Amino acid sequence: MLKDRYGNELSTDSAAARDAYVEGVDRLLAGSPGMDASFQEAATADDGFALAHMSLARAKQLLGRGHEAKAPLARARELAGTTTPREQSHLAIFEKILTGQSVAALDATHEHLKAWPRDAMALAPATSVFGLIGFSGKVGREADQLALLEPLEQHYGDDWWYRTQLAFAQIELQMFDKGLRNIEAALAAYPHSAHAAHIRAHLFYELGEREEGLAYLTEWMKGYAREGLLHCHISWHVALWSLETGRREQAWRVYDEALRPGAAWGPQVNVLTDCAAFLARAEMTGETRRPELWEEIGEYATRWFPRPGLSFADMHTTLAYAMAGESETLAKFIEAPRGSAGDMVAPMGRGFEAFARGDWSRAADEIEPLLATHERLGGSRAQRDLLEYIAVTAKVRAGKVDEARRLIESRRPQNGRQIGFPVMGL
Repeated sequence: MLKDRYGNELSTDSAAARDAYVEGVDRLLAGSPGMDASFQEAATADDGFALAHMSLARAKQLLGRGHEAKAPLARARELAGTTTPREQSHLAIFEKILTGQSVAALDATHEHLKAWPRDAMALAPATSVFGLIGFSGKVGREADQLALLEPLEQHYGDDWWYRTQLAFAQIELQMFDKGLRNIEAALAAYPHSAHAAHIRAHLFYELGEREEGLAYLTEWMKGYAREGLLHCHISWHVALWSLETGRREQAWRVYDEALRPGAAWGPQVNVLTDCAAFLARAEMTGETRRPELWEEIGEYATRWFPRPGLSFADMHTTLAYAMAGESETLAKFIEAPRGSAGDMVAPMGRGFEAFARGDWSRAADEIEPLLATHERLGGSRAQRDLLEYIAVTAKVRAGKVDEARRLIESRRPQNGRQIGFPVMGL
């Protein structure tokens, strides 16, 4: 029986299907363009290859085209009974993911790994800050992420994808030396991995190395197509560093060309969150508010995230509505929050609304209590710093500069290195 790159047996006799599937898995794990095309090629080469169909469905979901996942998901279900026990367990995990059963999917993943720890494709959805653990809404989920990955080192060794994910878990827990060793090893083994380049950028961010991070990503992005899964989000890092190093025209050019709805390509959650976060951070550095851009993001949020449920998206949706002055729509999110961290959405929404209208003390009072457990929202430390900086900016504008400085220096001591914290007046 043919095997994948990790030594797992595959229920296909077609070498062409196997090769295309392996290529698709690597593209998915690296965030490279063309993963959906590779899985489609595998399914075409062998229509009876269940994992090819299920992986195609997963690729469609990741790419923000979930409506295209129904047919390959249905075909994978039809074929499940003809596969091996590992593949049946693998397929069951992804069926749960694709049908919104995240808690059950994570439980199934833990069980699956006991028998098949080197099933990287099945492990992948539980990793990173947007994964099943990342969006679990739990206090301590960053530690949970590391606890999942560390014991698997004996099975993965120096595998570039494993080192990438282990590094991110370590960096999020401020284990910077270990994270650096692992991400450098991952990049040395697979330098074109967008996920690895992105995680290297997070280490630059955490260490306050803005110029170094900007130079690194600017060079790395030269070889990364706009169709890549992370093009929008990596561009967000470039835009922020451009803004914070005084390259303001460049920052807005990146926003207009690589982040804005209609100009950017990216999963909808990245377009929403990266645009809202950039606009807010730009204003906090002294840029004039541009209501038309906030209205654009509010309209985008209404189109793609009309109901609360994904707390990380809700954080940025409520911000967009508040800054656009859409109080009635914002009220709906505040009054009927949902999701794994839904209890945080109402105070966030009230804080954002206060910030938008210049009620600085109220904004700080609503947002600051959330900082202790905002990991529950999901996303990275760099993304959730939005809350830190909104609370700090509100304090500065309320005339509490010393208090603001104490807060940010206690929460993010490294972020002010070289050129200080990116807040006007601090």
